[in-house]
Amino acid sequence: MKMIVGLGNPGRKYEQTKHNVGFMTVDRLAQNAGVNFKKNPFEAEVAEFFVNQEKVLLVKPQTFMNESGRAVGPLMTYFGIQAEELLVIYDDLDLALGKLRLRQKGSAGGHNGIKSIISHLGHQDFKRIKIGIGRPQPKMTVVNHVLSPFAKEDLPLIEGSLQRATEACEYLLAGHDFTQAMNQFNVQN
Repeated sequence: MKMIVGLGNPGRKYEQTKHNVGFMTVDRLAQNAGVNFKKNPFEAEVAEFFVNQEKVLLVKPQTFMNESGRAVGPLMTYFGIQAEELLVIYDDLDLALGKLRLRQKGSAGGHNGIKSIISHLGHQDFKRIKIGIGRPQPKMTVVNHVLSPFAKEDLPLIEGSLQRATEACEYLLAGHDFTQAMNQFNVQN
């Protein structure tokens, strides 16, 4: 079994914001697989499908970003998901806009959603796909930056990175290992 978690904030207000690139990516995966998200008792929306007889769970925590672990931890326990079967997709301020970075593990790097997941799991050994959203403009706070939509001129760039993130997930689901995926998708930036 595999669990792919896209991080973001629930609600229309946040749909197209930079902080929601994780949600946007798992939405694309669900669309490509022809499945829909359903509310789940673990404070998440979950879509399920199979690839080569293996169940895949797409997850959008509904806890708001800073409490993502509150949904991810219990879901992993309930479904018996091991750390090596978890992939988390989220925004990264320290990556240039549109840049993609696959990592096998690591610290939260200041990302509150990842901090929450690490706190609930008790370790940081899970795979990630980070999507660059760039740094805030001068005099703009980090909160205002991550909770604002992309500028119109940035949409083609972010569309490309969302497409590559989706392709990276599908590449992994097709049976390639994570090192192969890093070699394939980290160099395309």
